Amino acid sequence: MWRLIGRALAEGPVTLPPPPPSSDALAELAGRVAKAARARLGRSLVIREIDAGSCNGCELEILALNNPVYDVERFGIRFAASPRHADVLLVTGPVTLNMAEAARRTYEATPAPKWVVAVGDCGVDGGCFKGGAGVVGGVDRVIPVDLRIPGCPPSPAQLLAGLLALLQSVERPLP
Repeated sequence: MWRLIGRALAEGPVTLPPPPPSSDALAELAGRVAKAARARLGRSLVIREIDAGSCNGCELEILALNNPVYDVERFGIRFAASPRHADVLLVTGPVTLNMAEAARRTYEATPAPKWVVAVGDCGVDGGCFKGGAGVVGGVDRVIPVDLRIPGCPPSPAQLLAGLLALLQSVERPLP
């Protein structure tokens, strides 16, 4: 075992770096999301993220939306700490028994128009935790879901594409 550890330390990681994202394509995608949000809401899009019991893989990808590569805030897309200021709830993880009531209350506290996005395989249907003790299941078992973005975890580009599809296809009338 020590030989393997020594070899790993001497040679470094054996994984290949990911391909660099196309900054032009990302900028265009984020700009289209911002434009669709302004057309639909008359203002920028505000997102509230809810971790309903995940492994935090999806949260890392959601947080990457704010890093210098994606920087979605430059397009007016921002995250809110309170559901009372949010338009979209991004829910990650399988909903655990302990988080079911919190997810319901967060949904009820979000003003209309509100949309719910189940993020990741666990949010969509419970993922690898489906049927486990203490797991209710996917997000739709607790609150209504408008969009499902599968993946383990989905990339930030997939999240942006999902938000764009949501804003372009929503048929709920504005209040």
